[in-house]
Amino acid sequence: MTSIFARAMGDDFTRLHPQLQRRFSVGLESGEACVGRGSMDRICHGRAFVKPFLALGARRNILVPRTGRDVPFTIENVPYTDAFGRETVTFVRTFALPGGPRRFDATMVHSPERSCVLDYLGTHQHLATDLRLTAEPDGSLLIRSGEHRFREGPLDLRVPDLIGGEAEVHESFDDATGRFRIRVAVTNRRFGPLFGYEGTFRARYVDALRHGVRAGLRPVREEVRA
Repeated sequence: MTSIFARAMGDDFTRLHPQLQRRFSVGLESGEACVGRGSMDRICHGRAFVKPFLALGARRNILVPRTGRDVPFTIENVPYTDAFGRETVTFVRTFALPGGPRRFDATMVHSPERSCVLDYLGTHQHLATDLRLTAEPDGSLLIRSGEHRFREGPLDLRVPDLIGGEAEVHESFDDATGRFRIRVAVTNRRFGPLFGYEGTFRARYVDALRHGVRAGLRPVREEVRA
C-alpha cells in the first residue's frame, strides 16, 4: 500500500522531485501529515460578474471571493480514514486575508474505478472532481481537473462545462530556497479566468497519529458517490 497519490500516478510518481515525492507520500502508511506555511504572492479572480458565484461557493469553503497580495497562507494535508473506510487526505488551504481568514477545503481519496484521485470540494463534499496527476520533465507536479459531479441527496448530476471550472495546479520545489512553489488557475471555457493564486511555502512533517485531525478540518458531510 502506498499513498493515494502514488497509487494514482504509478511509475510516474518516481519522476517527481524527491521533496515532492515526500510531500505527496503523506498518508496512513507513511504515518506523516504535512503542514505548509508561507505566503501567496497574489490571489486573483476573474471579471466582476464571477464574484457572486465565488461568494456563493465560499459559503461552503469552495474557492475564495477575495483578492490580495503577500497573503499569509497555510495548507494542511492530514490523512485519516473516512466514514466509508477510505483513506482520505485533507487539502485545507487558509488565506489570512484582511477582514478575516478564508478557507478553500478539499478532501481527496484514490478511486480505482476512475483510475484517478477523486477530489471532494467544500465542507459538505457536494462537488466531486477527477484529478489527473503527472510529473513534468523538470520534476514538478502538474494536476488537471476533469469531470465535475454534483451530489446532494438523490441528486447525482454532471456539471455542464458552461458553468464548470477547469483547474490546473502546478507545484514545484526550489532547492535554492528550500520552499515549495504553487500556482493554481481555475478557468471556464467560455468566461475565462475564475480564480487563482500563486506563492511559496515551507513544509513541516508531523506524526499523523499524534497530530490527529483537528476539529473543523474534516468535512461536515461525507459523500460516498464518486
